[in-house]
Amino acid sequence: MSFLKKSAFSFAALTFCFAVVLETKPAAASFSVVADGLDNVRGLSFGPDGSLYITEAGVGGDQLCAPSLNVPNQIDCIGTSGAVTRIKDGKQERVLTGLPSRALSPTNVQGIGANDIQFDAAGNPYLLIGLAANVNYNNTPLNSPNWGQLYKVDFNTGVLTSIADISSYEIATNPSGIFPNGDVASNPYSFTIGGDTAYIANAAGNDVLSVKLDGSNLTKVIALAGQTITNPIPPSPDAPPNQVREIEVASVPTGVAIGPDQALYISQLTGVPFPEGKASIFRVGSDGKTTVYADGFTQLTDLTFDTEGNLYALQYANQSYLKGNFDASLIQIAPDGTRRTLLSGNGLESATALTIGPDGAVYVSNKGDRPVVGQVLRIDPKAIPESSSALGLLAFGALGVGSYLKRKRR
Repeated sequence: MSFLKKSAFSFAALTFCFAVVLETKPAAASFSVVADGLDNVRGLSFGPDGSLYITEAGVGGDQLCAPSLNVPNQIDCIGTSGAVTRIKDGKQERVLTGLPSRALSPTNVQGIGANDIQFDAAGNPYLLIGLAANVNYNNTPLNSPNWGQLYKVDFNTGVLTSIADISSYEIATNPSGIFPNGDVASNPYSFTIGGDTAYIANAAGNDVLSVKLDGSNLTKVIALAGQTITNPIPPSPDAPPNQVREIEVASVPTGVAIGPDQALYISQLTGVPFPEGKASIFRVGSDGKTTVYADGFTQLTDLTFDTEGNLYALQYANQSYLKGNFDASLIQIAPDGTRRTLLSGNGLESATALTIGPDGAVYVSNKGDRPVVGQVLRIDPKAIPESSSALGLLAFGALGVGSYLKRKRR
């Protein structure tokens, strides 16, 4: 999974609430595997017929190989191995193929391509493809849909109709303002739909955009500022004793959800070096003011609400990506702020997306950074026993001034 985000910038002032969490050991959650054999699995959503649709970023290919976007001294190659898979009546089938894909060669890990799928109220499907079209190549050899766009999909014909060219908009306008040299990064990662509008989290752009489903009014909702932290990476032995230890870390928005209060809620991964406990969930009200709804997370990749107002947050890994331990967590946050870890490790790793099913269970994209072994897990929150001790309290405090600077998924 790639967010193409290494730039950094300081936080704007924010009004926020903070969570005081009294953690206990997570309950032993059971899960079932509803899909497997997936390639760099990403976003997922249920269609109007109750089928589960899953995006696969693919395994790249053998075309237009170039220096990797993520790993120094390695090579990425592209191809048309991206796909959308459907689970219907227990049958797993790729119903859309030939989508653009870029992945590390020859291991095919860290794929970028088909990032997310959602349905509008009328049951029409929309597909989000990541990356930008200006990464030293074009799509002519691929004969596939372009990168960095939101498409309306016709599964009967396989036709994709572009609704919005997200990456071209980012490159032309630099809406977050964090790329002063003009080298704008873009990787639209996930989105959600509210009414006639799609809200898109651009992980590499550090912003959230909105666009009408008829393709009109593509605009910035908010740009998320970065934060200054103490560098968690120890200095080298020969570093000067007075070496500055503070660094700026980019925000990297990954998921967008519309809450029961109709506000936007945004999950944050954070950029390199992916500091532990520094990821937050932001709330953007109808007035544009941004608050921190909950914090203390590590590398969030998605969030969503159930019908009872519980918020589910997904950690890609519980430790910094740089440590190489990709055990992940699914965390439930009740309306009163109580937190409950539904599953941590124990088979959950490199988790990339989640959605709530018609049955009320949480469906999670698992092992989403690699080919062949990607899965979708079904986790039933009601089947997990409540702890007898208090798990958390939510305390509210106004610690700043809201800023309309910065900003998805399911």
